[in-house]
Amino acid sequence: MLKNNIKSQFPLLDSPENKNLAFLDNAASTQKHESVLKAMDDFYRGSYANIHRGVYRLAEAATAAYENARVTIAQFINAGEEAEIIFTRNTTNSLNMVASSICQQFAPGDEILLTEIEHHANLVPWQQAAKHYQLKLKFIPVTSEGRLDLSNISDLCNNKTKVVAVSAMSNVLGTITELEPIISAAHKVGAVVVVDAAQAVPHTPIDVKKLDCDFLTFSAHKMFGPSGIGVLYGKRSLLEALEPFEFGGGMISEVTWNSSTWADIPEKFEAGTPPIAEAVGLAKAAEFIQSVGWDNFLSHEAELTNYGLTELTKISGLHLFGPSDAKNRGPVFAFTLDGVHPHDLASVLDENNIAVRSGHHCAMPLHRKFELLATTRASCTIYNTKEDIDRLVEGIKKAQKLFC
Repeated sequence: MLKNNIKSQFPLLDSPENKNLAFLDNAASTQKHESVLKAMDDFYRGSYANIHRGVYRLAEAATAAYENARVTIAQFINAGEEAEIIFTRNTTNSLNMVASSICQQFAPGDEILLTEIEHHANLVPWQQAAKHYQLKLKFIPVTSEGRLDLSNISDLCNNKTKVVAVSAMSNVLGTITELEPIISAAHKVGAVVVVDAAQAVPHTPIDVKKLDCDFLTFSAHKMFGPSGIGVLYGKRSLLEALEPFEFGGGMISEVTWNSSTWADIPEKFEAGTPPIAEAVGLAKAAEFIQSVGWDNFLSHEAELTNYGLTELTKISGLHLFGPSDAKNRGPVFAFTLDGVHPHDLASVLDENNIAVRSGHHCAMPLHRKFELLATTRASCTIYNTKEDIDRLVEGIKKAQKLFC
């Protein structure tokens, strides 16, 4: 485990009223690092203005801060250039942009390949596009162990496959997807690969060049940054070929009464006033992760994952979903408890100052696959400790005594 007290660097967790809080809802959203809050506060207090086009000092300073954030994020995921980074509202917005735009190019009967572990954000947009353009959806199955079955990937990817859209990490099972064989199979048939990395980005380093994915999306709020901003990475050639998703100021080259032409990327996909301060915060979040170091992140979370798997599986009547070992698995634990509804369990845990999530976690088809309506989910990150997991176990046992 990390020896320095990372938790103290997160003001909400270090506040007097939350000193005893075990925050285990990080798969939904993470707490904000001090550097993120300070950078955004300083920006609003000292250098806020709308960006681009303004020639006065504040506008130029704000533009520089926004564009420097783009450079930081390009470096964070090793994009080829900063123009390949589009700032959006969130991962969901990014995926809607890609699905809406790219599917215009396909013919009826063409296929979109997804997986059975997808969050609704990487399912519903493709469903709607498939319905509109008469496309067919296919799915890579998930095994009872919670891992994707890639044994038939060469057959699932065929000459009708135009898009393969896959989550890099399941927000329910904790499974970290083996992306390389999926991307390789997709590219062999000329399909475009879209990676939903919302869950993966705060848990594992992402290198889009190495992956050779065509698009990749994630959100700031899941990596210690602010809500209201996400990232869409796309290869330049593909972004240039796509039609914009939203229209208005900022994304145009020339406008007449009857027609318009579009700006170059990335502005082409950033209509209206963008999330300027949020971009500043996102860049600081990325810098925080890099300052801790991926080796520290990976070792700390591997230890939490192993410990959580060991301690939770000791509880009689608890059924844990996802891989039974820590290999290619993040610190996300979705489970049911005999005799206790997931919502009731979450309420009891809250009474003991333990924050978890209950429900279908925006993955209803995956829950139905395992014949479930809901689960309770505890999810860890860099500021969590083994003590948090011990308190979770103790709280679960209290709920058992109360309900069973």
